[in-house]
Amino acid sequence: MLDYRVRGYRKDPTKPMRQIVIYLKQTASERVDQTSFEMENTRHEFEVVRIWEQPASLFLQYPGLIPFASLGQSADTEETLRQAARRIDQIADPTTQANLVAASGILAGLKLKDDVIYHILRRDIMQESTVYRSIWREAEEEKTRAIALNLLRRGVAIDIIAPSTGLSIEEVQQLQQQLNGSAQS
Repeated sequence: MLDYRVRGYRKDPTKPMRQIVIYLKQTASERVDQTSFEMENTRHEFEVVRIWEQPASLFLQYPGLIPFASLGQSADTEETLRQAARRIDQIADPTTQANLVAASGILAGLKLKDDVIYHILRRDIMQESTVYRSIWREAEEEKTRAIALNLLRRGVAIDIIAPSTGLSIEEVQQLQQQLNGSAQS
């Protein structure tokens, strides 16, 4: 944080900056109470927000904060997520709605099980989110690379792996180099 603050200062010494560390999930770590960094003759202070200490109703008031509601302080996390879903349903813009549903689902996953989340949040809307699609694409790419690596381990030729997985020959060659590099280590 100090490094980021100093970089900002170098760029524009007149620009005020307020640094805040936000903790999403309750933890026993002592760091959640730390509001400063000290080193030799240096002291840097910052604010800390522990989401679980904030009332969930606060997050439901502002569209951009709705995804944090399920992590906020409430008697019933599932009911809070239902309230968040109702608030999101009131938003007219479908892209904003999809992104808020996806973000709400991701953050709710820190406290609730997947089946509960999918029961409350509309999965079809979540899947329209750019965030959801990006995560899905990354998972698919990772799966494709894992398949290619398994085929390489079994001795399948690169010219067979590439068209079978949709990877380019260069990408498969890079995976083979990684595989050979890790085997030598």
